[in-house]
Amino acid sequence: MAIRRTEVPPTAGLPPRWRDLVPRAGASLAQRAAAFLDVESVQLECSGTAALVVALTALNRISGRRVVVVPAYTCPLVALAVAHCGLQVRVCDLAPSGIDFDAAALARSCDRDVLAVVPTHLGGRVADVATAIAIARNSGAFVVEDAAQAFGARSAGRAVGLDGDLGFFSLAVGKGLTTFEGGLLVARDAGLRREVARASRDLAPRRLGWELRRSLELLAYHALYRPSLLRHAYGEPLRRALRQGDPVRAVGDDFSARIPLHTLGRWRRGVGANAFTRLPAFLADGERRARQRCDVLAALPGVEIIGDPAGAQGTWPFLLRRLPDEASRDCVLARLWAAGLGVSRLFIHALADYSYLHGIVTTQEMPNARAFAATSLTLSNSPWLDEAGFALLCSVLAQRGGESAGSSGA
Repeated sequence: MAIRRTEVPPTAGLPPRWRDLVPRAGASLAQRAAAFLDVESVQLECSGTAALVVALTALNRISGRRVVVVPAYTCPLVALAVAHCGLQVRVCDLAPSGIDFDAAALARSCDRDVLAVVPTHLGGRVADVATAIAIARNSGAFVVEDAAQAFGARSAGRAVGLDGDLGFFSLAVGKGLTTFEGGLLVARDAGLRREVARASRDLAPRRLGWELRRSLELLAYHALYRPSLLRHAYGEPLRRALRQGDPVRAVGDDFSARIPLHTLGRWRRGVGANAFTRLPAFLADGERRARQRCDVLAALPGVEIIGDPAGAQGTWPFLLRRLPDEASRDCVLARLWAAGLGVSRLFIHALADYSYLHGIVTTQEMPNARAFAATSLTLSNSPWLDEAGFALLCSVLAQRGGESAGSSGA
């Protein structure tokens, strides 16, 4: 398939405005985030991963336990953050369908060695945190809610990320509001808020070099995040990695074990605060567009939509889809991944299958997580994906899904 001259990003990030870069009076980023989440306070960190490191460090100081249970299919940075804290990763398989922990497997995983369980709102979809909390409480474990990809999602009218003992969000590129890298950490009670504040002071000093680097990257993002220029920053590196047979690098899963820890600088905090005023309308527009397109996709043969449970309202950086089998999914990707239409994969492998996590994550049976990795793909929910581009995606999905459904019926 021919590559477009313009590039659709794989995720729908809040489009930057140059006026965001100019300091203005008003509420701070932390104040705006706290009001948005309806909590007393929010702690700013330099990334979502840093927020997780701070959270686990604080919990480990409270408890001598050393095991953290995470989904078998999630961002590899979660496993790296656990290892960074000197703790042990224990992976738990997903449920046969969906993004939640397999409840029976989670119950078997939670013993008296478990410090924390990390339920995850994957790709903006709302997870079943209540079941994870109930199981964790039986073993005396804490719950750290991973809402890195779900800032703005709600369940039963309440923001996600607030039901566990701690919750964290990411302000990285592509997750809606961004300071290029940044994170938000919330704590359930005042005692935990004091502990995470102390852990942050100990772990994340001011580091001018890192802040200068992130500031320059944020300026570059403002310059290049547009359809005509994004192919230089994203599209061409993606296609180069695919030509070299490196899907991990193509989706950006090639993470370093080195986790930067530093304060989020004043200027970038101001940029985030300025952009915050546009976030509610952006999220509402994304939900409207996603729901319209989900209705179209739901009618296609062999295409499963990953949605939200009743009473939940996720965010929509992209549309998360599964095809009946790996061959069908790979045929779709062969036609669309490099086409500039925003088709991608979320994470390439289940955690145990990343070579650089060997020694951190043990190899074990995780059939549902591996099946999810093998059959899922993402479709951008960016407003830059026009109706003609979306129709083209649907035609390819319908062809592959129909062929697979036909062969299954035979």
